[in-house]
Amino acid sequence: PPAVIVAGIDVGGARKGFHAVLLEEQTVIDQLNTPDPEALARWCLGAERIAIDAPCGWALPGERSRLCERQLAAQGVRCFATPTRQAALASRSNFYGWVLRGEALYQALQRCGVPIARDAQALAGRCCFESFPHGITVALSPQIEVKAAFKLEQRSALLVRFGLALDGLSSIDWIDAAVCALAAQRIAQSAAAEIYGEPEGGLLVLPGRTRHTAVSTE
Repeated sequence: PPAVIVAGIDVGGARKGFHAVLLEEQTVIDQLNTPDPEALARWCLGAERIAIDAPCGWALPGERSRLCERQLAAQGVRCFATPTRQAALASRSNFYGWVLRGEALYQALQRCGVPIARDAQALAGRCCFESFPHGITVALSPQIEVKAAFKLEQRSALLVRFGLALDGLSSIDWIDAAVCALAAQRIAQSAAAEIYGEPEGGLLVLPGRTRHTAVSTE
């Protein structure tokens, strides 16, 4: 299929900001670190798919996590549990600040005309969607046991295996952004996608797994 430009974004708190990469074929063509979701949304406008490492929704009332997170956990892939928005705002901890930053980015992208993927059909066109570097690594690395403790080494090796140079990807934030971009690229190229969750709480999208299933441990 013809090459397309895709973006991957790692979401951090207000101090760390967003780390984003643009990927075309096997080349990172641009990088941006900014605390400004509006500026980042405008920077992404040349991308056909945008994969974001942050929740695109909140737990439904009365629940402590989202369906997509429970579905992943049932497959042995652990991820952060997103509470309701009210619970996040009421928390005495600043931990949920990055989730609110992700929410601001999704809203900025929608104002720029980039919809959040709410079903499989939406992934066939220009959109942004939630993804997850640990889950991406599990999906694309059937030959190894994926462990969060070795995330820098294993995610770097994943990028190299798919032909991406690590030049300029000098931290785990840049690596995670590039891993998300890799997932966006594979989905844009019509590779199979694994979709978890439901529209109201948000979908989490991973590239289709290869034939053998990797083991994930935290």
